[in-house]
Amino acid sequence: MSQLRATKPGLLLCAGICIFVFLYLRNPTPEEAEEEPTYPAVVECGFYPDELCSALFEGKGAALQIARFCKNPRGSQILAHLRTPGNCSRISQELHFITRPLSAEESNFSLAYIITIHKELARFVQLLRATYVPQNVYCIHVDEKAPKKYKTAMQTLVNCFENIFISSKRATVAYTGFTRLQADINCMKDLVHSKFQWNYVINLCGQDFPIKTNKEIIHYIRTKWNDKNITPGVVQPPNMNSKTSESQPESTPEGNIYISPNKRFKDEPPHNLTIYFGSAYYVLTRKFVEFVLTDTRAKDMLQWSKDIQSPERHYWVTLNRLRDAPGATPEAGWEGNVHAVKWRHEEGSVHDGCKGRYVHESCVYGPGDLPWIIRSPSLFANTFDSTDSLVVTCLERWHRLRVLRQAEAPVEPHWRFPQDGHFNRRLSH
Repeated sequence: MSQLRATKPGLLLCAGICIFVFLYLRNPTPEEAEEEPTYPAVVECGFYPDELCSALFEGKGAALQIARFCKNPRGSQILAHLRTPGNCSRISQELHFITRPLSAEESNFSLAYIITIHKELARFVQLLRATYVPQNVYCIHVDEKAPKKYKTAMQTLVNCFENIFISSKRATVAYTGFTRLQADINCMKDLVHSKFQWNYVINLCGQDFPIKTNKEIIHYIRTKWNDKNITPGVVQPPNMNSKTSESQPESTPEGNIYISPNKRFKDEPPHNLTIYFGSAYYVLTRKFVEFVLTDTRAKDMLQWSKDIQSPERHYWVTLNRLRDAPGATPEAGWEGNVHAVKWRHEEGSVHDGCKGRYVHESCVYGPGDLPWIIRSPSLFANTFDSTDSLVVTCLERWHRLRVLRQAEAPVEPHWRFPQDGHFNRRLSH
């Protein structure tokens, strides 16, 4: 609405900026690519997000320069739909949720998602609608410390979908620690007792985003891990126990082994369990989840985990290495392409550096990371935040285009994002 009330000189300036940016992206000269151009403090990207996104995916230096000055308004547009309860059909359509299974294979193979969130509601909606299909089921753990308005808006959204619900038990969840592990357990209990049938469960946080479609995720699970759990991790080498970190894991010269933050455990592990260390993220069979909730060893290890650091990085991988656990992979190591993360210590070997910024030793992605992200074989990428909303805006439009191209069912008009014509043509080549 502020654009409609803009003065005539303001409109002319904005139009001039847009024309200049458009020409600059399409016909950059070598001299222009090397010099840092001068722009106004804020340039609205909403007029041409697809042109800019397409150039970013191609790695054009000019696009990176222009993206630094782009202010993307899509977050506020998303939140506008959740401020007041309304017609759920309108909410699902205006937020572009997919409302039918897109293939027979997907219809017959349902996934459950556990998503832990506490901030950035618009980002969460983008994550949810990217993973959402009506045959899946979603348990959302809303952190107890989230503001009241956040919880109210979340409830408005959840009320519109039968297969999305908020965890029956809420807690204040730390970045790492037992509360994070307990949040997953709480959701697992809700999922097992829900009326929905599902084959696998995947855990995510609000800073994740899928880089594979639902169809591709199912294909990866069924062809590479059929009836098996994915919990990347290894036994902690005993000769490295002294090389520990209080924050993030370190890597050995081999590059793949990460070191637990626990120098030693306060008590011996229950049942003489061999403790593994790995990822906090997983892809688990339903039978394994039922095992976790009922097996004596799993229950005792959960209690034991209250006194160790980063228990979520020990618990799942340790139980999945038990030979009698359903879907166990006792011989597995770090394999399992679940999350694409740019760790600082892997710069130069695994990736070409973080184009955004490092936080807790991992990359919060910037626009320059988009080409690397879409080339990754992983199912999801981490970390994204609202600092640069253009990154997720571009990624979700690219992702939705892949989803609709793979669809075997008729595509509804509201499944498409607006202003995507040029973007479609560029990516279909």
